[in-house]
Amino acid sequence: MTDQISSHAHIDPRADLADDVEVGPFCIIGPDVSLGEGCRLEGQVTITGRTTIGARNRFFAGAVIGGDPQDVGYHGSATRVEIGDDNVFREGVTVNRGADKEDGVTRVGHRNFLMANSHVGHNCHVFNNVILCNGVLLGGHVHVHDFAIVSGNSVVHQFATLGTGSFVSGGCRAPQDVPPYMLAAGSDNPEIVSVNMVGMRRRGIAESSIRLVQKAHRLLFREHKKLSEVRALMIESTAGSLSLELVTLLNFVEWSARGRNGRGREAIREAPAETIRRAA
Repeated sequence: MTDQISSHAHIDPRADLADDVEVGPFCIIGPDVSLGEGCRLEGQVTITGRTTIGARNRFFAGAVIGGDPQDVGYHGSATRVEIGDDNVFREGVTVNRGADKEDGVTRVGHRNFLMANSHVGHNCHVFNNVILCNGVLLGGHVHVHDFAIVSGNSVVHQFATLGTGSFVSGGCRAPQDVPPYMLAAGSDNPEIVSVNMVGMRRRGIAESSIRLVQKAHRLLFREHKKLSEVRALMIESTAGSLSLELVTLLNFVEWSARGRNGRGREAIREAPAETIRRAA
């Protein structure tokens, strides 16, 4: 292992590194860090805290993983970061570990691409195959579901959720949930402007399902019909044969409405941490 580790790196002897991990110069790895096989750290990477990282992840210069949460209520407890496999963390990416809320964990799944200077706040969950472009900021407790894309310099409000296959345009402020397969745009008063057609087609989703999602988008976000009415109309027009994508969209919209301020996860903001842990 020593042949792949720079003599200018500092690795705590208590850290757990797979035999083939590569560590460049001026990297710092703390005592409670675990790095899986095939991970590669370019120069000047810092990984600290109770941080568990899977296989084949790559970290570019200036990335800081596992730092204290930026939460005034945090007082040094043993919260964590958990990262899966095959992720890329470009220059200056920061991923803070969890605060003393929910289950105390910040999670990044598999095959995600976090571009330069993007930030993942405490207690966030970035699922799989997500792209965070340059300068994206995720507030605390944000969930970003599979295949979502957040364009450069966009800001996502704490406790917001970006649904699967959603797209947030560049420079956007996302103060509310963005439903699955929808495209959000606008800095001052962002709106759901269209269906993420490109993303759906890239994933091989059937054209028939895309048309159903388009129809639901028109009814929900242009004609502003009630969800119950939209669901009834869609069931009637398809003889009850709703596609998976359409069901995912309708269920997400219903869930968001149960929260506050257009954010479904706001419903848990005031819940005691132990209650949330037991529910999970």
